[in-house]
Amino acid sequence: MEMLTQAAVFFTAAVIVVPIFRKLGLGAVLGYLAAGALIGPFGLKLVKDVGLIMHFAEFGVVLLLFIIGLELQPARLWTFRSTVFGLGGAQVLITGAILGLIAFTLGIDTAPAVVIGFALALSSTAFVLQTLAERGELKDRHGRVAFAILLFQDMAAIPLLAVVPLLSTDRAVTDETSMLLSLAKVVGVVAAVIVGGNFLLRPVLRAVAAARTPELFTASALLIVSVTSLLMDSVGISMALGAFLAGMLLANSEYRHQLEADIEPFKGLLLGLFFISVGMGLNLGLLRESAGTIALLVGVLMLVKGIVVYALGRFYGLHGHSAKSLGLALPQGGEFAFVIFAAAVTAGIMSKNLEDLLVLVVSVSMAATPALSLANDWLTRGFVPPQEAPYHVAPADDAPVIIAGFGRVGQIVGRILAARRIPFTALDASAAQVDFVKKFGNTIYYGDASRLDLLRAAKADKAKIFVLAIDDMEASIHTAETVTKNFPHLRIYARARNRQHAYRLMDLGVTLLQRETFLSSLNMARDVLMGMGMKAAEATRTVEAFREHDERRLFEHYTHHDDQEKMQALAKEGFKELEEMFARDAAEGAAADGPVIGAAERGQRAA
Repeated sequence: MEMLTQAAVFFTAAVIVVPIFRKLGLGAVLGYLAAGALIGPFGLKLVKDVGLIMHFAEFGVVLLLFIIGLELQPARLWTFRSTVFGLGGAQVLITGAILGLIAFTLGIDTAPAVVIGFALALSSTAFVLQTLAERGELKDRHGRVAFAILLFQDMAAIPLLAVVPLLSTDRAVTDETSMLLSLAKVVGVVAAVIVGGNFLLRPVLRAVAAARTPELFTASALLIVSVTSLLMDSVGISMALGAFLAGMLLANSEYRHQLEADIEPFKGLLLGLFFISVGMGLNLGLLRESAGTIALLVGVLMLVKGIVVYALGRFYGLHGHSAKSLGLALPQGGEFAFVIFAAAVTAGIMSKNLEDLLVLVVSVSMAATPALSLANDWLTRGFVPPQEAPYHVAPADDAPVIIAGFGRVGQIVGRILAARRIPFTALDASAAQVDFVKKFGNTIYYGDASRLDLLRAAKADKAKIFVLAIDDMEASIHTAETVTKNFPHLRIYARARNRQHAYRLMDLGVTLLQRETFLSSLNMARDVLMGMGMKAAEATRTVEAFREHDERRLFEHYTHHDDQEKMQALAKEGFKELEEMFARDAAEGAAADGPVIGAAERGQRAA
């Protein structure tokens, strides 16, 4: 009961506060922080155990890194290695050295000064990515560079956590044998995750998908993230980085889009809870007592990081506007600083009072970042940034065509597109079909194309054409409903099994239709006519006339397709019209090898 009450408090605070902040243009992140501060132990005291909530909410960051890993195939990571390791490495080293030197100048001993400098050099992955996504800047050049720097920072958290005990004067903590064993454990677990992920994850997901139970697949996705994260955590590695590694292992799998669609709702909820927990952790009492000191420290932190990131962005080739946007995105402290400071206290390097002060500095810097961006937007209203050169680090992988249903029809469309080097994303809800098609070298993803979350994961908002080639009529109609409602810009080319299927698609506004056996049946009819002794030209003319006549009547009869008696009468009328049309042609002495007369002209004659 108490847990349900707490959940109601969180939901109420989020539902009330976040929309207000969004309405004011302050963003959801700042709204979650304010909601947390309002209900936390330093606000209305509706929630007291902040540590437990934050520990649980950190799983949102874990899921975020898993989805990032899913979207970042190893080949793409290699293409922008210079940004990740070059720019990201330079940012951590330069910022950490400057902040550490400042801490040492302020009278802090060498060991804690080093820890403070490099811990504060890390920015908040969850904060920055969420904010950039809200502002629609993840696809911009500075957004991609920010992601590359954050990626290196997440990887840098591992050696930083490993170094912290080495800085301790406690021999028990710095025992060399113990450190070597710990290092061996880390290497072993990482190797086990990589090897196990390559050989076990796909067969497991294939078996689960074959069960055709959506909630079971969702549970499997969460299980993969949980187990991988726990394995990493057991040897002192960041759970978030473990989830990122698991995501990368599945980035090239056929289950990538379905996994992303299943994880996304949990990620969104838990990230919101994470931001609320950060807000609850703001010690408003200490903030009041040491407001000047904290403001000064926050100002120094954000100024140093902002200047370093801006300078590196300019050095990397960003224009002034993009470099400034990059600097404004990454000036805050990050969630990994909380973990590193806690490890430093445990190792005896840092006092608890100093940790409380630094945690507050990091939290306030997080809260100040969205406000800083908004202030910059206000100051630069009307300014048109210069055109950036095409971003060459990580090419976009958004395909202009999505094929739903990769059976007989979908595969032929896909083969022709591939032959013309037109990229496409193929989706199929049958795990067996996905497995079969992949054996022939085709790229295909498992998933139900009627699900809105899956279509979003497949970047339907960026695509131009949607090929609806699903065999099952009800599934086809359901998918068409989802696409037309949520992605009205997509042109739908649909496969219809029969006339009734075509009319139901037309009810949804889908008019670019192909009846699946219609053309092959026409070709067969042509061959049969020739087999009966008719000349090739006459047989072709007959079949072409029938095709144009039938397609014209398909649309003419659409308004009556719900009236069974009327449709039967129209069918008889159409058959009679065909007979008269062919009889008139014969009466006029149309030669078998004569010119082909268009059906429209024949229709006028018959009328």
